[in-house]
Amino acid sequence: MHIPLTSVQSAGVAIRVLRKRAGIRIDDFALTAGVSKQFMTDLENGKDTVRMGTVLHLLQRMGLRVSLDMPEEAMALFQAEFEKVTRRRSRKSAASALPEMEKSPTHVAQGERLHG
Repeated sequence: MHIPLTSVQSAGVAIRVLRKRAGIRIDDFALTAGVSKQFMTDLENGKDTVRMGTVLHLLQRMGLRVSLDMPEEAMALFQAEFEKVTRRRSRKSAASALPEMEKSPTHVAQGERLHG
């Protein structure tokens, strides 16, 4: 059955129902899911400030699919924007993987003077 995902509360209640139906205690589920018991409590109670990425990850781990119903005429723009963001995140990720000294030539030059 489809349940509209309109708030953190609707996601939290769905997670609570499935967790209870499976007979899993909240602290055991939190441990297995890699989140704190407080996070699970906040989510199940619909606290608006829970992290969306963590909520989506939990829903996926529970076998729940979440989708957005985009208008067909917006799909080309969505795909272009998604690819742009993906490239930007890849560049940032690659840059953050570099050692600190390689990131800043100024720091390398200063370091060489201090040690040379």
